[in-house]
Amino acid sequence: MLIGVPAEITAGETRVAITPETAKKLKAQGHTIRVQSGAGVAASVPDEAYIAVGAEITDAAGAYASDIVLKVRCPLDSEMAHARAGGVMVGMLNPFDAAGLQRLAAAQLTSFALEAAPRTSRAQSMDVLSSQANIAGYKAVMMAAEKYQRFFPMLMTAAGTVKAARVVILGVGVAGLQAIATAKRLGAVIEASDVRPSVKEQVESLGGKFIDVPYETDEEREAAVGVGGYAKPMPPSWLERQKAEVAKRVAQADVVITTALIPGRAAPVLVTEDMVKSMKPGSVIVDLAAPQGGNCPLTEPGKTVVKHGVTLIGETNVPALVAADASALYARNLLDFLKLIITKEGALNIDMADDIVAACLMTQAGEVRRK
Repeated sequence: MLIGVPAEITAGETRVAITPETAKKLKAQGHTIRVQSGAGVAASVPDEAYIAVGAEITDAAGAYASDIVLKVRCPLDSEMAHARAGGVMVGMLNPFDAAGLQRLAAAQLTSFALEAAPRTSRAQSMDVLSSQANIAGYKAVMMAAEKYQRFFPMLMTAAGTVKAARVVILGVGVAGLQAIATAKRLGAVIEASDVRPSVKEQVESLGGKFIDVPYETDEEREAAVGVGGYAKPMPPSWLERQKAEVAKRVAQADVVITTALIPGRAAPVLVTEDMVKSMKPGSVIVDLAAPQGGNCPLTEPGKTVVKHGVTLIGETNVPALVAADASALYARNLLDFLKLIITKEGALNIDMADDIVAACLMTQAGEVRRK
């Protein structure tokens, strides 16, 4: 099987879909690997590193002429001229980008978007959302530490004691948990909030304090317990009390990191303008939901701005700021997915009885297949 990897040309995208590690493994399986010249440079992988493991260096046309094309982002209009009809493309192709999927269908590509993989144990090794969110949670703390004009840890010096920074994490998914762990390593005092009270133990296990909101009714208690391991949506009465508790913590915080993203929808507002006004001058907000509008209405996607004395960081592609490790994790996700669509003999096999393959399939035979 001929596998091609073009360079990413989307503005700000520094990741690459294959690393020497995964290229070597694919080569050992009998595949031919073609990587566009310079594709890995921004991720600290020179062409020579690919050549050393047996990959061929080519141009964009050569990479797109492959049987399977591995991408980070959905190709732009200018890239589609190179697409080979009947080929296969795998990447983070954005299942909610209707125009992008139509481009892929019109080019007669069979395409798979790994963001659509089901959240099951079997699919964990292909979970690109988690692997990249992990990177984002770490980098969010690093960006906050850079902009915050004080220390994170408590220091006792001859010149006096410096208090530890107070960090509030809103949203305790993969990114939130990594942010808690990273901020803890830096010596900060951490509080975290989530609409799922069931994550309290995870927060505490990482050294954070969960912003607990008591239950006042049987309905609230039942919703907190959830069904089948998943929490039910919490009643409006509880959500209002949670919002009030979060507002108190935000006012006292030095750093706030928000992580609430809902695929295909605008990000929910977690930090209002009044909350920002209540924060101390010099405080920092890192809004990881900036790609979908932001968890704070004052966030400007793609920019870092100062409003009401608070620095708001609205980076829209945080994993790309840690391109080497983000690429390494992503490339492993792709490698595991390829095992589902390539037989041991090296032939393409799209098995629609496989729940992961079926969920990720976006376009085939000129049609958009996403459900």
